Amino acid sequence: MRVTVRDDAAGEVQRLRAQLEQLQGRRLDAPLLPTSPALADLLPGGGLRAGSAYVVAPSSALLLSLLAPPTRAGSWCAAVGMPELGAEAAADLGVVLDRLVLVPEPGPRWLPVTATLAEVMTVVAVRPAGRVSEADATRLLARLRDRGAALLVQGAWPQADASLEIADPHWSGLGRGHGYLAAREVTVTVRSRRSPVPRRARMLLPDPQGALTASTATASVVPLRAVG
Repeated sequence: MRVTVRDDAAGEVQRLRAQLEQLQGRRLDAPLLPTSPALADLLPGGGLRAGSAYVVAPSSALLLSLLAPPTRAGSWCAAVGMPELGAEAAADLGVVLDRLVLVPEPGPRWLPVTATLAEVMTVVAVRPAGRVSEADATRLLARLRDRGAALLVQGAWPQADASLEIADPHWSGLGRGHGYLAAREVTVTVRSRRSPVPRRARMLLPDPQGALTASTATASVVPLRAVG
């Protein structure tokens, strides 16, 4: 069979794409999952990408803000090894509870439990109960790619696509010793292995309606002790 230069070039492109996918642990054309617009502006590629893992700082509010858009779009999500994660707090931040599965105490088999849930859930959040090897991470990422799912991790994780954390919390709504807490403004920072420069922005988490939104003003903000 005659092979043209174009055929050779196409084959080389496919070979390079396969190598990149293996090195990066994800498909380059993997679809984006529903994500809050405020966070999408910071995340690499513009949102949570199927087949990728993301390290999320130990903040329940930030984690639930990532789970909320997929559940509102009709997808199922799960949280593994997070016994303090409350249904009321999840609902307040926009998570559709009918599409959220909680496995508070998975025990020593937390990794197989996470892998099994990744077969049927669009987003799986997990707090590892032990060290994760590169081989285990690679196998789980392969399953995520096959199923079009994403992984959120509260803890260390090999091959994570990005990490998210919050800092500098300030609550608004208090007057001189009285009033109601209305909103919390925080700085969200995203670090990606695709870019050496972190991306950050001020956001309301929660805003007066209980959601995550971009901050447009910082007036009348009273600093309080940081909360999760």
